[in-house]
Amino acid sequence: MSDTRRQARRAGIAALVGTTLEWYDFLIYGTAAALILNELFFPTVSPVAGTLATFATYAVGFLARPLGGIVLGSLGDRVGRKTMLVLTIVLMGVATALIGVLPTYDQIGAWAPVLLIVLRLLQGFGAGGEYAGAVVLSVEHGDQRRRGLAGAWAPAGFALATLLATGVFQLFLLLPDEQFRQWGWRVPFLLGIVMLAVGYFVRSAVDETPAFENAQRAEAVKVPLFAAVRRHPRSFFVVIGARFAENGFAYLFPVFAVSFLTGTLGLDESLGLTAVIIASAVQVAGVPLFGWLSDRWGRRPVYAAGAIASALWTVPFFLMLESRSPVAVVAAFVVGLGICYPAMLAPQAAWFAELFDTKTRLAGFAFAREIGSVLAGGFLPLVATALLAWSGHWWPVAVYLGLLTAFTLIALAAGPETRRRDIESPPVAPKVTTPQP
Repeated sequence: MSDTRRQARRAGIAALVGTTLEWYDFLIYGTAAALILNELFFPTVSPVAGTLATFATYAVGFLARPLGGIVLGSLGDRVGRKTMLVLTIVLMGVATALIGVLPTYDQIGAWAPVLLIVLRLLQGFGAGGEYAGAVVLSVEHGDQRRRGLAGAWAPAGFALATLLATGVFQLFLLLPDEQFRQWGWRVPFLLGIVMLAVGYFVRSAVDETPAFENAQRAEAVKVPLFAAVRRHPRSFFVVIGARFAENGFAYLFPVFAVSFLTGTLGLDESLGLTAVIIASAVQVAGVPLFGWLSDRWGRRPVYAAGAIASALWTVPFFLMLESRSPVAVVAAFVVGLGICYPAMLAPQAAWFAELFDTKTRLAGFAFAREIGSVLAGGFLPLVATALLAWSGHWWPVAVYLGLLTAFTLIALAAGPETRRRDIESPPVAPKVTTPQP
């Protein structure tokens, strides 16, 4: 029993640390896209067009995530959760560091945005399997009576990654403007090598999960690549729909809203980053709380409450930003990103893992989740920027987020409640009866 608890602790820490470091790699691009990359890689177009182009390369990373989800998820279902998670951290760490040494448009012309897109695709491919793998590792190792709390390790890592990525950029923004544009923006990306080393060490120390080993012994037949879709079609579409509101708001606050503050309202870029840092610190505490509540009240009620609260907060959020008051701006981010959003993020982790059987859990979770990412979060900054440019106002953005929330509520109503589901027992082979003479 003590070894089981020790492995559960190691799995939780590996999920927290690994997810923090890997999503730092992915999110650092979003912060850079909102602040500097349009000037360095798309300098020949207007500021609005440059921002749109930069957010388009941001969306490209999401296009690779479903492919990474199904390929790396299937790998994790075949050879183990641990092996797959070590691979993802290498992929993302290398891609992020290479962005940090990438020549700009002034140095190599059109090849600069092309290479940026290639590295962004590699980042997205690795991210496609990372989060689902971290959640499954911690949920399968954790106390099965408190899977919501066990699954909260990985989403807490996502919150820490937002805090870390934004904080690092905030630090380098203290440099003189010319130095930041010459070399300061590169350092946060180069830190990806440090993240790679730490994450590799932590994840290498975790054992494979008992649920995976039991399933391997009980069912030695290799599962086809898209078996999760065929075995659990309802769960597959429920995950996609449930992602719409959660992922949309995930990229509204730390990406589009920061760009809105600086580009539209003309406020100092450090204010938006400071607001995201404070809100992310609140979110780190909120994730385990809402994960624990999902163990008591159920995954769907907590998730639905977070989705509705986020949608209702959208209008006050933009009104508080337009006030241009630093206190109001920070408060808007704290309520939206720090309180409403984690009520969706926390129960989602365990719920998505519980919707699939052990042999297809990682592939089904990762593939469906990343398709939802493409449809919602990946294009959110791009769509929101286009809507803002078209209307000159934020109200179409609020309507768009309301539509995403409606899709999520429909998916929540269609999905089952799973907090009491047994996910440890291996699949039972059907009984074969011999006819009696």
